[in-house]
Amino acid sequence: MHRDGLGRLQVVCGPMFAGKSEELLRRVRRAQLAGLAVEVVNHALDERHGAGQVASHSGLSVPSSAVPDVPSLVEHLDGRRLDLLAIDEAQFFGAGLVPVVGDLALRGVTVVVAGLCVTFDGRPFEPLPSLMALAEDVTKLTAVCAVCGEDAPFHQRVRAGDVGDARVPTAEHVGGIESYQARCRRHHEALP
Repeated sequence: MHRDGLGRLQVVCGPMFAGKSEELLRRVRRAQLAGLAVEVVNHALDERHGAGQVASHSGLSVPSSAVPDVPSLVEHLDGRRLDLLAIDEAQFFGAGLVPVVGDLALRGVTVVVAGLCVTFDGRPFEPLPSLMALAEDVTKLTAVCAVCGEDAPFHQRVRAGDVGDARVPTAEHVGGIESYQARCRRHHEALP
């Protein structure tokens, strides 16, 4: 909790493979070491590492509660006294997340949201841009381009065994290194 009694909104964002979940977990561990009341949630769509945990690509993990939408998140938190709420995969919660985290911060909760701020085709991915605009603290991470090794602010969907092809149908898809690659601006292939 911040000294003035108000919470804060902290955003950790970037493309896939940038270390967003790892940074979220680092902040959670610090809060737990300080003896703060912490709750970790992620979106129910993300089952890549199994239910009930937020995990990074590097293998770090922490128990979490999976919720399918903003109303379920609000219900899950109802009546709980928290110092820190950590939300992973925030992009899947949609625009309704913005007023909820703002209200929590006004009630003294520090809210850390982590998620993609850009879609696989290089467009802003709400609600992260809106959350970034309203946050006290924004940490924007980059990954490493799979083609040249430069900083990669983007990621793109690729077909298995077809490196460099971003022309895969645009259906909502949760995946990892088998489906996506980090890309720099020069090597990101935006869809028409």
